[in-house]
Amino acid sequence: MLLVVARVGRAHGLKGEATVELRTDDPDSRLAVGAKLFTDPDQGQVTIARARFHSGTMLLTFEGFEDRTQVERLRNTLLLAEVDIDAPGEDEDDFHDYQLIDARVELEDGTHVGVIREVLHLPAQDLLAIDREGMDELLIPFVRELVPVVDTKARRVVITPPVGMMEA
Repeated sequence: MLLVVARVGRAHGLKGEATVELRTDDPDSRLAVGAKLFTDPDQGQVTIARARFHSGTMLLTFEGFEDRTQVERLRNTLLLAEVDIDAPGEDEDDFHDYQLIDARVELEDGTHVGVIREVLHLPAQDLLAIDREGMDELLIPFVRELVPVVDTKARRVVITPPVGMMEA
């Protein structure tokens, strides 16, 4: 499956480097030298020739993009990598957002709560946005204490919200 791993920003310098906004938690492997990435909008496949960080910003150089003018054509382009979303992560709590979207959400007793519509990544925490079918959306911190079960194969998530959290 193709997943977005970065968005190309502005050109940096004169020799074809571009800033990128990371959309992956694994830039060392997904954006490594030699990695072939798809583009959206489609501008053909690009191959990473050089990758480095400068002042906290990732900079990439692509094969065939030799100067600022050429790399500027990629500005705002999404970079996509072929990813096996079913491959195990580094630990049991590694999930791709894609695996959680539209998953059924229920309480420990099996009571249906709704479905996950979005995973929000905020600086302080990750939140699950749950559509409760005709009720206000429920935002719940994505932490083990409140989300003890995530079954990606069954597309099912169990939550244990604190008293009063689900009241609309």
